[in-house]
Amino acid sequence: MVVITETDERSPLLQNSSHSAGEITPFASPSPGDHDGRLSATGPTNHTDPKQRLVSLDVFRGLTVALMILVDDAGGAFPSINHSPWFGVTLADFVMPFFLFSVGISISLVFKKVSSKPAATKKVVLRTIKLFLLGLILQGGYFHGRDDLTYGVDINQIRWMGVLQRIAIGYLLASITEIWCVNSNEVNSAIAFGRKYYIQWLFVFVLGVLYMSILYGVYVPDWSFEVMNGNFSSSVPEYGKETQIVQCGVRGSLEPPCNAVGLIDRLLLGESHLYKRPVYKRTQECSINSPDYGPLPPNAPAWCLAPFDPEGLLSSLMAAVTCFLGLQYGHVMGHYKGHMQRIIIWLVCSSCLLILGYVLMVIGVPLSKPLYTLSYMCITAGASGILLIAIFYMVDVIQIQKPMKLLQWMGMNALIVYALAACDIFPAALQGVYWRSPENNLVNATELLISTTLHSERWGKLVFVFVEIIFWGLVSGFLHIKGIYVKL
Repeated sequence: MVVITETDERSPLLQNSSHSAGEITPFASPSPGDHDGRLSATGPTNHTDPKQRLVSLDVFRGLTVALMILVDDAGGAFPSINHSPWFGVTLADFVMPFFLFSVGISISLVFKKVSSKPAATKKVVLRTIKLFLLGLILQGGYFHGRDDLTYGVDINQIRWMGVLQRIAIGYLLASITEIWCVNSNEVNSAIAFGRKYYIQWLFVFVLGVLYMSILYGVYVPDWSFEVMNGNFSSSVPEYGKETQIVQCGVRGSLEPPCNAVGLIDRLLLGESHLYKRPVYKRTQECSINSPDYGPLPPNAPAWCLAPFDPEGLLSSLMAAVTCFLGLQYGHVMGHYKGHMQRIIIWLVCSSCLLILGYVLMVIGVPLSKPLYTLSYMCITAGASGILLIAIFYMVDVIQIQKPMKLLQWMGMNALIVYALAACDIFPAALQGVYWRSPENNLVNATELLISTTLHSERWGKLVFVFVEIIFWGLVSGFLHIKGIYVKL
């Protein structure tokens, strides 16, 4: 839905309003007519002015979208910023937690006061469905991305999960608990804060225990999969298919072939509906160009050819916890009016998360984005909190906003930027107009020009991506000036 507003009036964030179900999608930033995202910030004072918009949340969201474009489009040229092949974290591995964290903050602002819980629940469910379906369209395989002018997907091969689908799950769980599981107690102390939201923390505890119990307690038997048409291995006939056997028979393994996350997805989603190019294809066992994609090394294990979904069902349970943590950061913003109060509380919470994540690493819980391990969740959530503090202080406290305008605009129209840019819809559409050969199109010509000018394909790619980010920032600014905001 495209929302066009004719006014730039702002409504208070921290007042008691009657917007009940909220006017925000979990991915797109609110339009000026919405009632969330208004905050305190009239300068370097310590209290709030309800007439100002919470610019820092827009900037946070815009920075996340820009970061996604950067790592997706430049990650091939710079594998060090691309997703970690399995264990560890890189720049790209912070994108998903940043999205989920900002969703949690938005939920806390939208549902600060709910006049009709059934009506709010209905809107949440409908938005969850729409978000999930949009993710299915964008990442299910229907669009084939850049450098491929075809489209369409075999229903037997469609990918059920993806980025928006995971966000939809986190949004649904956090929103439902915010609507139904928060009491009306007044918050005047840390104890009162805990009493008001203790059910949400119990829910987080249950999610965490459930995830860890399945991850370390479920027995993973041997399993098989099929490789067709010799796409990945020279040992597979050119025509037909071959069955590969993966030897497991273990419990509590976190390695790529034998973890419970993959087992649950294969059982519930089906092997043919999983992501066909998982990150572990860039491990040393599976690529001679590791940490980049490449041909299989000699005697590569069979699981190198198997599909695996990095946004699977089980890992989405722990991912939803990031949403709940963002929700609590938003609660702090709503109940504590002083800027320094918020910053101190956020800093303490973020530091505790980072320390907990490090301790978990030391005792043997590795960082893994594909599995969304507990240590990974703590480290990335803590980093999200630190980033929020930095942006909040710069943008909403000391009012340094002009350098952040492009990111702010992108955050206010994050959904359309994600769909058109991060999912390659717009570049693929431009490549549909070419001269004599599909390779001779405006996108490739621009990238080639920059690379030739810099005498480097890698650095030319990086500059091209930055130009792309600036372009989408300006497009978002134009939409903002026109009062156009694309939401679900």
